[in-house]
Amino acid sequence: MQFFKVLVMSFCLLLPALGQAGQGDKPVVAFAQDTMKNDFRKAQVFAVRDAVAGYPELEFVYSDAQGKTSLLIRQIEQFIAQQVEVLVVGTNDENAVVPVISKAHAAGIKVIILDRGVQTENYSTFINSDNVKIGDIAGRYIAEQLQGKGTVLLLEGIQTADVTQLRSQGFLAVMKQYPELRILKRTGNYLRKDALIEMDKLLKSGERVDAIYAESDSMLSGVRPVLEKYGIDPGSIIMLGTDYTSEARAAIRAGTQTGSIHFPLGGQETADAAAKLVAGEVVPSHISNPVRLISRENVEDVAPIF
Repeated sequence: MQFFKVLVMSFCLLLPALGQAGQGDKPVVAFAQDTMKNDFRKAQVFAVRDAVAGYPELEFVYSDAQGKTSLLIRQIEQFIAQQVEVLVVGTNDENAVVPVISKAHAAGIKVIILDRGVQTENYSTFINSDNVKIGDIAGRYIAEQLQGKGTVLLLEGIQTADVTQLRSQGFLAVMKQYPELRILKRTGNYLRKDALIEMDKLLKSGERVDAIYAESDSMLSGVRPVLEKYGIDPGSIIMLGTDYTSEARAAIRAGTQTGSIHFPLGGQETADAAAKLVAGEVVPSHISNPVRLISRENVEDVAPIF
């Protein structure tokens, strides 16, 4: 019974693409997203959708793989079979999707890799931000705030995603310059629930930290209630996130989060690139979106990404 339920769910996840793509004469931009359970990934899909709406000559569809790489691959296969004009890919594994992305590219589909990189150059353009720089900014800010001493928790995202590896690389490179900073690492998979569980286990073990760098703001949203559960004021800890969501902005204003690194969704850039590719125009193989630190000093000057 459980197997049948999973099979039906998997099939239903493909229905939006099967039911919408190719029904009219418009070129189709299809977004294969690894999960819609993550706040950022969901907002990213809708940002692309809304930006594509500015191009009435294009049609937009998407799929949700629920964090399952095998399902993501099957959904991309469906888009290939439908012969969509543009395929946008958001993956959770930089290696596993390479064969199916290469297949789409070989089939003449314009492939846009968004946010998380893949280990192939078989695509039309890669739109992202400098994730090593994000980690570097976070590391330098925390080291400065702690004056080079204390215990720091690094809450990492999905381990198979290149953004996780690159952010950690940039962050840890800075930490190595401060021998009196002790680093703890835990994996929160960019999800508040996973971060909540990991933080609870950490505090239950008796550990205490002076600062937290979370590779997404959603993970800090899971951390705050755990701190309060253990009688720890979130405002007493240096807490830096990534993305800069409305929730993060509210927390920064309230003093329960120190800051966040603004990480653009890339919706407009993706739609613009898709329109150009469909029109046969040349698009750079790499498009980079700038990042910046948000703190109490400039929180009112920068709009959240969602």
